[in-house]
Amino acid sequence: MTKNSFAIVGFDLDGTLVDSSGDLTDAVNHTLAFAGRPLLSVEQVKTMVGGGAKHMLTQGLEATGGCTPDTFRPLYKRMLAYYGEHLSVHTRPFPGVIDALDQLDAMGVTVAIVTNKFESFALRLLDDLGLRERFATIIGGDTLGPGLSKPNRAPIDEMIRRCGGGTAAFVGDSIYDIMAARNAEIPGIAVSFGFLLHPVEEMGADAVIDSFDALVPTLEKLSLS
Repeated sequence: MTKNSFAIVGFDLDGTLVDSSGDLTDAVNHTLAFAGRPLLSVEQVKTMVGGGAKHMLTQGLEATGGCTPDTFRPLYKRMLAYYGEHLSVHTRPFPGVIDALDQLDAMGVTVAIVTNKFESFALRLLDDLGLRERFATIIGGDTLGPGLSKPNRAPIDEMIRRCGGGTAAFVGDSIYDIMAARNAEIPGIAVSFGFLLHPVEEMGADAVIDSFDALVPTLEKLSLS
């Protein structure tokens, strides 16, 4: 990158760096089956990802008949237990991710992850995929405490602090990602191939990419704007 480019590039995890839709769907459906509910398709579950595991299961239960607070907790624990044992059965990096990370590394850019996934799950998944060491820091939805996950700016600010400061951009697939970037006053790049909760053109991103081949050129353009 040029001298005017970003020192730090942060990434969301699910739906941005990795396609985890198969494993997340299996975890939701395992729980729904136990509760005697109809199962959901991968495409249905994709729209429920982004706000963390509790949000995902809440959406799944609402879509299949609702749930009382008393019955939610044991189902939530069951889903987490199942997912914790099946983190990387189907999950793989999206096409072009490794090449993009190689490019950024060669340019001296520090890369990091800010996800609403539990930090322990994120670390184990990245270990399974052999990607953990690629990132300077990995911040989960529970890393900073209750209420301090995306779209709050706090995890983005913490990412920048841990990476040594400097200009930063953030890449994600959900409104939570773009809002967090906006709240932290850094550019937000949306990926059009992720687990979209809203049409990508309506998310208010500073740029949209259709593949990771476009990431570095897009960062270059944003750094000069």
